Amino acid sequence: MRPLAERMRPKSLEEYTGQKHLVGKDAVLRRAIESGRIPSFILWGPPGVGKTTLAKIIANQLKRPFHSLSAINSGVKDVRDTIQKAKGQRFFDQPNPILFIDEIHRFSKSQQDSLLGAVEEGVITLIGATTENPSFEVIPALLSRCQVYVLEHLSAEELKGMVDKALAEDEYLKDKSVKIASYDALLRYSGGDGRKLYNVLELVTNFQQDGETLVVTDEWVDKIIQQNIAHYDKGGEQHYDIASALIKSIRGSDPNAALYWLARMIEGGEDEKFIARRVVISAAEDIGLANPNALLMAMTAFQAVQAVGFPEARIILGQAVVYLATSPKSNSAYMGINKAQELVRNTGDLPVPLHLRNAPTKLMKELNYGKAYKYAHDFPGNFVDQEFLPDAIKGTKLFDPQNNRAEASIRERLKQWWKKYGY
Repeated sequence: MRPLAERMRPKSLEEYTGQKHLVGKDAVLRRAIESGRIPSFILWGPPGVGKTTLAKIIANQLKRPFHSLSAINSGVKDVRDTIQKAKGQRFFDQPNPILFIDEIHRFSKSQQDSLLGAVEEGVITLIGATTENPSFEVIPALLSRCQVYVLEHLSAEELKGMVDKALAEDEYLKDKSVKIASYDALLRYSGGDGRKLYNVLELVTNFQQDGETLVVTDEWVDKIIQQNIAHYDKGGEQHYDIASALIKSIRGSDPNAALYWLARMIEGGEDEKFIARRVVISAAEDIGLANPNALLMAMTAFQAVQAVGFPEARIILGQAVVYLATSPKSNSAYMGINKAQELVRNTGDLPVPLHLRNAPTKLMKELNYGKAYKYAHDFPGNFVDQEFLPDAIKGTKLFDPQNNRAEASIRERLKQWWKKYGY
């Protein structure tokens, strides 16, 4: 049996829920659809708000051939094969086929490059779907050839309407006796995601017994979902729990556990860039100055992952995770910036000492801006003892090197330079 979300998928704009700013009466995308001339465009919005459904409705309404690729499973060859197939479907004055690419932000640069010619020449009309900001995830050359339409979370009223419609019209649910006493828990677990809402509703209504009326209360939904949380948690708490386990394994210097949690994220369909960003953060927060090359490794891995994508990105991430887990650890820089921010919050906007101020005008020079500043490179060892903090907090130590080989040499230099900080 097909899932409820698939059974209830709208087939026309009249059945489509939400996004009135795009497809409501006289809205920009609706006018384009009704004119029969649509540009290539990217639908940007959270999961479960109807990006794929809208693309299918447009193709159906315009009676155009529809090709669909998932960026997770498709490579450059798949794109080229599909474009070649689309070329074969262009007869006389017929409009060009639609190529829909789900999760287009997961395409590497080379994969996105392979689309450029076909989009520019009008071989295909591209519709991309993404949950990530296209400005960061789509190459400029492709982005400049596409409109971007932003989709919004479904409102509470729209989600309630979807529940009522499913109970009244779905081929299976309409024969069940189900009464909704409260929508609150259903909406809370959906998080504005229509697909997740239908998944939750289908799970809850599976417990309806023949001849009995199932009364759906918030307590009942909580009980059922908590017993089956794994089915609905990919983007929620477990998603962050596993990311936390990866970071804590790196921090704890266990490469075996780090590789395991990395594999869990990969096999769970996690975005490779999400993983790579966490690795970069870990390199700065947990390894820091104990091994400054860790951040270079992490950033190189991040850039490489963006270039190649999955499945090969797993090799790059594996190398980076093992390198970080086996590196010496220090959070001295992390603790330092935390202390500095707390100090700023507690002391407010303290004035910059006059000798540190910029003096681009005659008036500023007359007011002693920059006067008495000592240029460090004019002194032996390129160092001179002077005050760099505001008077109200002078002598405040924010950075404290830790006990590892790299920071031991830092501590020795600071001891020679800054007696007042007590290094």
